[in-house]
Amino acid sequence: MGYELIALLMFTSMMLMLITGQRVFAAIGSVAAIAALLLWGDGGGEMAFAAAMKLMKWYPLLTLPMFVYMGFVLAESGIADDLYRMFHVWFGPVRGGLAIGTIGLMVVVSAMNGLSVAGMAIGATIALPELLRRNYDKIMVTGVIQAGSSLGILVPPSVVLVLYGMIARQPVGQLWLAGVIPGLLMAALFIIYIAVRCHWQPHLGPPLPAAERRAPLADKLKSLRAGLVPFAIFFSMTGLFLMGYTSLVESSAVGAVAATLAAFAKGRLTRAVLEETLRKTLGVSCMFMWIILAALCFGSVFDGLGAVRVLEGLFLERLGLGPWEVLILMQLSFLLMGAFLDDTAMLVIVAPLYVPLVGALGFDLVWYGVLYTITCQIAYMTPPFGYNLFLMRALAPTAVTIGDIYRSIVPFVLVMVLALALVMAFPQLALWLPQLRYGA
Repeated sequence: MGYELIALLMFTSMMLMLITGQRVFAAIGSVAAIAALLLWGDGGGEMAFAAAMKLMKWYPLLTLPMFVYMGFVLAESGIADDLYRMFHVWFGPVRGGLAIGTIGLMVVVSAMNGLSVAGMAIGATIALPELLRRNYDKIMVTGVIQAGSSLGILVPPSVVLVLYGMIARQPVGQLWLAGVIPGLLMAALFIIYIAVRCHWQPHLGPPLPAAERRAPLADKLKSLRAGLVPFAIFFSMTGLFLMGYTSLVESSAVGAVAATLAAFAKGRLTRAVLEETLRKTLGVSCMFMWIILAALCFGSVFDGLGAVRVLEGLFLERLGLGPWEVLILMQLSFLLMGAFLDDTAMLVIVAPLYVPLVGALGFDLVWYGVLYTITCQIAYMTPPFGYNLFLMRALAPTAVTIGDIYRSIVPFVLVMVLALALVMAFPQLALWLPQLRYGA
């Protein structure tokens, strides 16, 4: 049996296991381990051991539990609720202001947690009921929350970019900085879309009633002070890192300690909050460590088979495609897989093939990490089986139907495609900040 057929058999077996509902790390790791033992005998068993040692020695991985812990402390202690109340008071008088404030909330939640699930949960439980009560259009606000929550896998500290950095062997600090401008650009495009649409169709996002707009200035300043705590935590953490006072891992520790102290200072660091935070942090961190371990093992087997060179020869020699055509085909394949898989599954399935090929085509791997992440964001919301669609269905009230959810994401997907096209056309949108911090 040729190596090409073996690689195809491995890929097919893994996809079948995922379709039947097996856990991502179990499907990927078991296929890799069995293939290694069958191909190289007892020596193949060392691949998993070597991958485990590589994972345990990867110092930046310490940032993962730190940032996840920070996000859960702020969410469980209710500090995220304070932030939304601040946006409610200051943006409510504007047409579509609460929807714009929700995007701002999602950006900050993303900067606190790095997971789209956290943003979706906070948006659906805090913002969505309030927006519906204020007579905002249910289709528009459902799309707002889904689009805003997707920023969690792009705005640092993005957990997905940590996974990409580990698998692609790229520095996480550069990847995080590369996601800053594209993430803020996408958030700005969302806000512009909401503002323009609500200007022409005021019934979609009515402003607060006049009586509520006349809130005393003291109350507004009080809400501003309460909502600025997450901003202070985030900017002190990233500021120390960008100024060179702390390393990446040290900055994550600063964020975790600052979040804990903020919750304690507000009298919200109860035993129940701490237990729930630690339980969720442990669960998420262990899940991602198992996924990375399985991905490294699978990548080692694929690399040993020479599957990357076969794929490169197929695209460039047999089909005669140019580098940009190959890159666009890769992004389209992510959109197709995103209808059935989440971002981590997509990454560990295709990264062993795509990342070396992208490097061989002459593209920057840090820039490609941002492209991959944006494409995953789009795939998250692509019917019929986009990950965010069903998560929203589970969290939304019964008044919001699955048809409403499908219709709500159409304009936001188009905005995200525009953002993807801009980052592809102007790579410096992603690369300028890393080059400024680390040098060319």
